[in-house]
Amino acid sequence: PTVEPRCTGHIDEMIAMIETLIAKDCAYEAEGHVLLDTTHVPDYGKLSGRSLDEMIAGARVEVAPYKRNPADSVLWKPSSDAQPGWESPWGRGRPGWHIECSAMAEKHLGETFDIHGGGIDLAFPHHENELAQSRAAHGTDRMANVWMHNGFLQVEGEKMSKSLGNFITIRQVLKTPIAAAGEGVATAAEEAWQVQWNGLCARLSMLQTRYREPLDWTGRRFAETGDELLRWYECLRSAEFDARRDQAVPDTVLASLADDLNTPAAITHLRAAYSERNADLLGAGMALLGILDPTFVERDDLLLFNRALGIDDAQVTRIEAMIKERLAARAAKDFARSDEIRDTLAGEGILLK
Repeated sequence: PTVEPRCTGHIDEMIAMIETLIAKDCAYEAEGHVLLDTTHVPDYGKLSGRSLDEMIAGARVEVAPYKRNPADSVLWKPSSDAQPGWESPWGRGRPGWHIECSAMAEKHLGETFDIHGGGIDLAFPHHENELAQSRAAHGTDRMANVWMHNGFLQVEGEKMSKSLGNFITIRQVLKTPIAAAGEGVATAAEEAWQVQWNGLCARLSMLQTRYREPLDWTGRRFAETGDELLRWYECLRSAEFDARRDQAVPDTVLASLADDLNTPAAITHLRAAYSERNADLLGAGMALLGILDPTFVERDDLLLFNRALGIDDAQVTRIEAMIKERLAARAAKDFARSDEIRDTLAGEGILLK
């Protein structure tokens, strides 16, 4: 972000917006408070899809005797000597929760802007009141052209929280060892590769859930995503895909993303491209989703992936020699030896494709 505004740096803007709302008869003062008059806001409740009764009964809506209407939200409230406070036309006090964002958005983005995001828990009352205040103050029919609310984050089927002890950060995910076999022996360079790889896997794992649905982070999905992504990179490598040239955006993937960021549908198209060994479509789609790293396409020794499988360098040399011997046997039509090598490797858990 180019600007990271703080509420405390925009008190003057908040007071000015509240004065505008009062002047337009969309707000009123009562017992040291200033409140938004929701009856003067057309379509109030439309954003969150709530009826008036639901909004009154909803969370964080205080029913107080000084309110004209139970759903009216606080724009300014008095502060005691022990509380943070600023001087205002209505006495020393502090802003309500919702007016802060309206004032900062107006200053840095204008009266209307393109996209407003946030968690689904903010749709009401925060975003509903934010929208109402901004529309009333500016006389516009909208605040943002698009509102996007993401679903809750869960871990292994439960809501993530510190109290449950299932709190995890992206930084922790990036440093997760790919396999126990690699612990304690990885060099600094290999650890750097691992962080890069984990980042790609984490991104693809999360993109498999549409942003407005609950996102369930599981270790199993993370591991399975790594397996799938490895197969995709192997496909690009075998096709000698040039990952550093500008990629034409695949129409099918773009259409999915244009449909309210339907990332699961976009990934389905990438899976189809992989099944068809269409490296151009697969690579271009991966680039668009931010999971194409040219260094992994160009990396020949696959050291990172070998370590993930618990295979050391000596084993790699032996396996590659066996593969070359098998190719030579096939070329010489010695299919018995070719099959013997294939079966030996299969017994070690190595499948030749």
